[in-house]
Amino acid sequence: MGDRTIRKIVIVGGGTAGWMAAAPLVQRLGKRAEIVLIESPDIGTVGVGEATLPTIRYYNAALGLDQDDFIRKTQASFKLGIEFKDWGQLGNRFFHGFGDFGPKIDGRSPYMHWLHLARSDPNIPSYENWSMSTVMARNQRFAMPMDSSPYSYAFHFDAGLYAAYLREWSMQRGVQRIEATVAEVELRPDDGFIAALKLKDGRRIEGELFIDCSGFRGLLIEGALHAGYDDWSEQLPCNSALAVPCEKVPKITPFTTSTAKPAGWIWRIPLQHRTGNGHVYSNAFTTDAEAQRVLLEGLDGKALDEPRQLRFVTGRRRKSWVKNCVAVGLSSGFVEPLESTSINLIENAVGSLIQYFPDLDFKPELAYEFNRFISKRYESVRDFIIMHYKLTNRTDSEFWRYCANMKIPDSLQHQIELFRESGRVAVYDPDGFAEPSFVSMLLGLGVVPQTDDPFVAALDRDKLQAHLAAVRATVIKAVSGMPDHTEYLNANARA
Repeated sequence: MGDRTIRKIVIVGGGTAGWMAAAPLVQRLGKRAEIVLIESPDIGTVGVGEATLPTIRYYNAALGLDQDDFIRKTQASFKLGIEFKDWGQLGNRFFHGFGDFGPKIDGRSPYMHWLHLARSDPNIPSYENWSMSTVMARNQRFAMPMDSSPYSYAFHFDAGLYAAYLREWSMQRGVQRIEATVAEVELRPDDGFIAALKLKDGRRIEGELFIDCSGFRGLLIEGALHAGYDDWSEQLPCNSALAVPCEKVPKITPFTTSTAKPAGWIWRIPLQHRTGNGHVYSNAFTTDAEAQRVLLEGLDGKALDEPRQLRFVTGRRRKSWVKNCVAVGLSSGFVEPLESTSINLIENAVGSLIQYFPDLDFKPELAYEFNRFISKRYESVRDFIIMHYKLTNRTDSEFWRYCANMKIPDSLQHQIELFRESGRVAVYDPDGFAEPSFVSMLLGLGVVPQTDDPFVAALDRDKLQAHLAAVRATVIKAVSGMPDHTEYLNANARA
């Protein structure tokens, strides 16, 4: 049979996706395979100030990156979750934190016990008071969690600096970077696999495995291999974004802020050297000029650049692995950044590629498993994001009236109704958002369960109240002893 090991990998596109793909591959393959990354000087990356999920820590740790060095090099700050303003209704404000609402009681999640007590006690503090990440964010505190801590954290960072950080790390270990633009994709006539890439400067780059990180256009996966695209615009109508940095504020908040607007929402991502801002909106319900006015009007400080326009179609490739090409990042699909899932989906794709890494036979079963997993992840993220829009009581704009009345996937409708009727949460994707995330969003958006879990209702009320009071007191005491987030950054990882 001979040696069927892949010896040359070609990555098209740099940016966050390209270098996040290159780094773990060179770490694992070393000199056993040549890895070439083609990065065009003519094509800008989408990267803006990025917010992430806690899984980014595991990606960085797997590479052996020093966390303090990473924070300094990327101008990062810590993230405990997302604060939502004006979602569900004007004046509404709630927090989606990284962590649970305390330990289970008699095998039932703590939010169920809070719901039972709140039904007859209108003066009980909000369920958010039992979320340590939420209380930390509210008080702008931060400390590293211990193994037993009921909270987690992620990062805000400059995506361009993160890509540069990984580029230097990867090239030190052998990744070859070619600065050029791909002019043509050459396919093998016998089986349609990619044989080589022809560059504008006349060079021809052969390869065995090709990774498409070319962004929205999907130069290889779509342009050459015609994977197809599922358009989700009917259920996620936002198709435009404006991004602009502004001067940093003295106090760096340890959370992302998402503020709903008449035709979309605005993000605020605080970094050490600036604050990233953006307006995600539907141009069917507003104009670009009005969207820019709304964005600039809400900045914390002076804009540092002109707003940058992005257009997108929410959806995903029908297949992210076709023949000898694997799409990673925006070339694979795009679900708007409302829950900071873009980099997490890159992590998923790179991790799954390593799990199902092929040889030169490119067994179709490997591609099938990769595509099945990636499709499930995209659909899971899609449904979670749709829920944010669908569960609105806002009637102040045509956009929100559309969202309230749009048809949603049956599976998501069941998840919402299950919680509304019984207080239970159905989690279909164990690799996606967990029960506390659903609880945060459903309660935050005003979905109140109609009934209690019978086993919760049977517990002694006085003992339950005493237990929850003790947990809350523990949270308050722990948070009061933590340092201010900005002071913690300055003391431990100032850029």
